Amino acid sequence: MMTFDFADKKTLQENTSQSPQPKSITEISNEIKRCVEGNFNHVMVRGEIFGAKRADSGHWYLSLKDENAVLAAVCWRGVASNLKVKIADGLEVVASGKITTFAGKSSYQLVIESLEPAGQGALLKLLEERKQQFIKEGLFDAAHKKEIPFLPTTIGVVSSASGAVIRDIIHRIRDRFPSYILLWPTPVQGEGAAEKVATAIRGFNALTLNGNVKKPDVIIVARGGGSLEDLWPFNEEVVIRAVYDSTIPIISAVGHETDTMLIDYVADKRAPTPTGAAEFAVPVKDELISTLKILDNRMQNSIRRCLAEYKNKIEGLARGIPNLAQILNENTQKLDYRWERLLNAVRNVLENKKNQLALAEIKPIYIQGLVERYKEKLNGIEHRLEGVSVESVLKRGFAWVKDENERTIYNTKQAEKTDKLIIRFADGEISTNTTIKQNAKKIKKEEKTQETLFDF
Repeated sequence: MMTFDFADKKTLQENTSQSPQPKSITEISNEIKRCVEGNFNHVMVRGEIFGAKRADSGHWYLSLKDENAVLAAVCWRGVASNLKVKIADGLEVVASGKITTFAGKSSYQLVIESLEPAGQGALLKLLEERKQQFIKEGLFDAAHKKEIPFLPTTIGVVSSASGAVIRDIIHRIRDRFPSYILLWPTPVQGEGAAEKVATAIRGFNALTLNGNVKKPDVIIVARGGGSLEDLWPFNEEVVIRAVYDSTIPIISAVGHETDTMLIDYVADKRAPTPTGAAEFAVPVKDELISTLKILDNRMQNSIRRCLAEYKNKIEGLARGIPNLAQILNENTQKLDYRWERLLNAVRNVLENKKNQLALAEIKPIYIQGLVERYKEKLNGIEHRLEGVSVESVLKRGFAWVKDENERTIYNTKQAEKTDKLIIRFADGEISTNTTIKQNAKKIKKEEKTQETLFDF
């Protein structure tokens, strides 16, 4: 029990012998303030929030209660913005801070400096709130999940450097398929663990493929079992968003199989245990070798069967091909037969031509008469063509009228449309620029129209 002596015995005797001197309200308030704040400059209390209200300034005013008492509290804006717990009525919390007095109301209050959920129920409530928030943002959507590589060359591990977890992962990977393991040691519980885990995930993603440190093909985030409070860093927003932003596939292996953290929802693959994560990361080498042997045997048998089938087909086709010597002999015989026919045909043609020549020598007079008749016929055709030729027509007194483009002018309408006329006679041609006018004398209807001389 804490006691406070405001006056010693001597002072008490003096006061009894003298009349008491009154103090001002301010003096009493200051003495109380020094006493309270001096003795309660750092306290930690547990209670349920009620009457929480956020002022326009950003400060929070609330009360903490238990079964028998109520404690007023205030959380300044700068502190409230960094709290891990959202202030809400009905939430059981553990608040840390100092007790101060407020002389204006003769009251005291707790100035909150940190706030943590108290008890399993409060943590589960907070966990559900965060889960629903991330679901609305789409952080847990299956479309965002990435495939785990079948055979990674480098495996990144985010976990504590000490303990059974990293040893289990190393041993399991070595047993299944020895691979290069890159550990980024981090604390996995307590203050600041979430930030360090997020930093490790982002650090692995920041590595380059050609750097001195190999960039992992897959990342395992692992931790052993524990209470909900111990596993809480893997429910923090900074970790969830780091996993979501990772371009490297992530396997989560936090706690036991029955433990489910928010990282399990956002990770690309959830393993029930760290050992299970190692099994997801790499296949069993012996099983792969065995599978390859089986596939190789199947391939060899398939090739042998295929070759045997082709051999049977070729042999079947060969049986259908006749004797090559026989084919050659038959075609040689055909060639001899056709050569003999060709020689006979040539002899017959020569004999016919010989007979025709002999006949021509016997009847030369007949042939000469035939030639004379054709010659006379040709001479007649020649005279007719000369009679209708252009030169012959021009010699008879006719003229050929053309335009400057050498096109024949047949009538006055065509002549009116050109400015230059070319007139050809038998002994030459002249040109004129005289235009036939519209009022030229009309040719009498009864006058016989001269036909075109060049229509044959």
